[in-house]
Parts: sequence; C-alpha cells; structure tokens
Amino acid sequence: MEVRPNKRRASCAQQLVSICKPGEIRALVCKQMIGEWLQTNADDKRQRLSLALLIAFHIVICCISLIQLANNDHPVSFHPPTFHLFFDAGRLHVVIPIIAAFSAVAALFVFSGFSFGFFTGFYLYTMVLGYLWLNCFTDLTYDHRLAGISAAVSAITFLVPALFVASPIRQILVLSDKAFDRGLILILLFGGVIVAAGAFYSFRLVALDNIYDYRDKIEFPTILRYLLPLLSSTLLPFAFASFLARRKFFGAGVAVLLLLALYPVTLSKTMLFGPFWLLLVAALARLFETRMAVVLTLTLPLAAGVVLHAVAPAQTASVFSAVNFRMVGIPSVAMDIYNDFFARHELTYFCQINVLRHLVGCPYQEFLGSVMAKAYGIGNFNASLFATEGIASVGPLWAPVATFGCGLIVALGNRLSAGLPASFVMVSAAILVQTILNVQFSTVLLTHGGALMLLLWYITPRNIFEDGKPAGEYPKINRAPASLPRQAES
Repeated sequence: MEVRPNKRRASCAQQLVSICKPGEIRALVCKQMIGEWLQTNADDKRQRLSLALLIAFHIVICCISLIQLANNDHPVSFHPPTFHLFFDAGRLHVVIPIIAAFSAVAALFVFSGFSFGFFTGFYLYTMVLGYLWLNCFTDLTYDHRLAGISAAVSAITFLVPALFVASPIRQILVLSDKAFDRGLILILLFGGVIVAAGAFYSFRLVALDNIYDYRDKIEFPTILRYLLPLLSSTLLPFAFASFLARRKFFGAGVAVLLLLALYPVTLSKTMLFGPFWLLLVAALARLFETRMAVVLTLTLPLAAGVVLHAVAPAQTASVFSAVNFRMVGIPSVAMDIYNDFFARHELTYFCQINVLRHLVGCPYQEFLGSVMAKAYGIGNFNASLFATEGIASVGPLWAPVATFGCGLIVALGNRLSAGLPASFVMVSAAILVQTILNVQFSTVLLTHGGALMLLLWYITPRNIFEDGKPAGEYPKINRAPASLPRQAES
C-alpha cells in the first residue's frame, strides 16, 4: 500500500467526520470506515519507517563500497588513482556531516508514492551521494565547495517535480486490447529482424575481458546504430513487462532471449546483463512493495559486492568491479571528471546535442564521452544528465535549473504512466533508468527511446491488467455505499 501524504489523510479524516451522523446504518458504516482508516494509517507509518530504515542502510552501504573501491591494497580490476578514487580516514570529520546533511533529502522518497520519477530519482540520488563523498577526497583541482553545493541543489530541483508531479493526463488515444496484443507481437518480430540484421554485420562470442579488443571495430549502418539501443532500452523491456504483467510467460521469455541475443552482436555488457537485470527487477517488484523494491535493486547488489569483497577480495575482484564500480561508482566519478574539465574549458550550452551542433556550431566536434577519453585517458566516458545537461552545458551555477527542466520531463512520464500497475512501470523502465544514469538525457529520450516509452505508457489500455496498484496513486478510503436509505442520512 502506497504512502498517503498528511494532507490527503487529513481530508479523509474530514470525510469520516462528515459521514458519522446519527442513524443505525450510518453508525455501522462509520464504524467500519474508521477501523479501516486507522488500519491504513498504521500501515502507512510502518511502511514509511521501513522505507526510511532501508534507505539509511543503503546510504551506509554506498559509503562502505566507495571506501573499498578506493583501497588500492586489495585486488580490483581497475586502478583506483586512474579514476581519481581516494580515501583518507583523516577527512572523515569533513565527509560525514556532508553525507548526513544530504541524507535528509532522502525524506522526499519516504513521503512520495511510487512513480517513474521515484525509480529514476533514487538512482540519480545515489549517484549524487557518491559524488559528494568522492568530492571530499579527489585529487582533481576545481572549486569543490561550489560543485558540491550545486550537486546537492541540483538533486533537489530534479527530485521535487520528479517525485510529486504525478496527476494523470486524460487518455485521448488508447489502444484496444486486441491492438495492444498485436503490438507486442510486432515488437518481438521487429526485434528478431533487428537481431538478424545486426548479426549480419557483427556476431562474435567473446569473453567479457576481451570485448574491448573487438567492439571498437564493429561498424553498423546508421539506421542500425539507432534501432539497436531503441530495441534494447525500450521496446524489449516494455514487451517483457507487458507479457509478464498479463502472465503470458512465453512472450516474456522470447523478449528476454532476444535481448540476450544482442550481446554477441554489439559486445555490450548492457546486453549481456540486461536480461538478468530485468528478471531481478521483476522478482523484487513481485515480492516487495514497489518503492522498497526500487531501493533493493541497488542495495542488494551493492551489499553483496561489499560482503564478497571483504571476505574474498582476490576471488571476487571482477564481480566487485562490475557491480559496485560500474553500476554506482562510475556515474559518480563522471561528475567529478566533468566538473574538473569544464572548470577550465568552454561550456557547451547544449551544443553536444546533435541537432544543435549542426545549427549553432560547437567547440567540441566529438561526443563528450570521447572528449573526456582523450583528456583523461580513461576510455569513452559518457555521463548522466547532471554532468552533461548540467555541468557541461551551463556550469555548476546554473546546473540546478537544467536538472529542474529534466525533472519536469520525468514528471511528464509520471503523468503519462499514471493508472498503470506500479510493478509494470518499474519493470518496463528497468533498463531505461540504468541508461539515464550513464547517458546524457537528450540521447536517452531520442536514441534510446525514452520519449517512445512515455508514448507507449500513455496509449496502453489500463483495463488489461488483472491486478497491481496503479503508479502515481495513493490508496483511497472506502466511501459509504451510494444506496444508503434516505432516512439514514438524517
């Protein structure tokens, strides 16, 4: 059951008082409603407390993970100083108050219901939390106080609309049940065609350690370069979530297999781990309340990595690096790198977006990831909207304004998905949210199909799902029956 804000609870209490008037039938209904309301109130408090404790544990695990990542004495599959990862116990008195202060922002999650914005916002919150920690130890030289304040304020300006704007938009265009089912089949057929076309240009079974020896040599036609990320980030996850929500497991299995088949075509880790990630997210959404499930999707892998690295660092170095470093560490490091670079170089003013680059010109003719790779020698270093639309485009002073605009777009996703089962929204967005954590927002919307996902949510018929609490809605208190005898209303 989702959390009800205090204002809604107060209004419900007023409804109860207005109903409770003399009369036997009215008294019985009133007694039942008060009992249900009190139970709902108690359940809400327990859920809020559980969620708050879980988020607090998550914050602690993130900090421990970052300490382990910076420890160069234990074997990891990367060199921490190369990524400017450091830790100095003598500076704990500086970093602990900063993390404690930013932890208060997590209260926004406790008092909001589940939505696409909740899912996206929690991942970006974790990224900013990691950056604020790294900002206290990095060896890069820029205005760290300004960058830290900007990151924290940017997180707030993003989260406020992303968490609390969720009112539904009236559906003008809605697919029929039959058209929706046919659409899912078309997605699978389309996926099969794209996989086959991609395999024609590149198909190689390679171990993870060797993918970089071959990946840069892969050349796809322009149309495939756009369709492959669209298929993997949006279409196949949407089809998987739709089939799963309607208990059509064969279709869900085909979607997972098609996603897995993209790995030897693209040699992308996302394609290899994507199917397993979808299954994990689906399992957690099934077993836990949706907001708790969102937090667990990050907390469980991070905690497992921390424990394994503490017990057997040599044997689990690759797992620890893949999960704790790649999943959470890299997005936070990217904010550090981008702050350092654009403290000394010209801002982009959004010219990294291809359309604007051709219209107004740009001081950077390559993608920002390639620019960072040449400047820091750490490989193609893409980054989230906080680093690209924020730091790179307008600098730390105006970054909160840019993240607020991105938050409004995510809020539009909340509104377009309102009324759909929360678990369905969570599963269908599972890979898209990971992409938002590592790719500039305009690319997510256009190349990876983020805008298409919003449209698919909007036209999805709400009546086809058997159960599931709608995203963006709060539980409603039962009202008195409309057919009460008129004499009972006196």
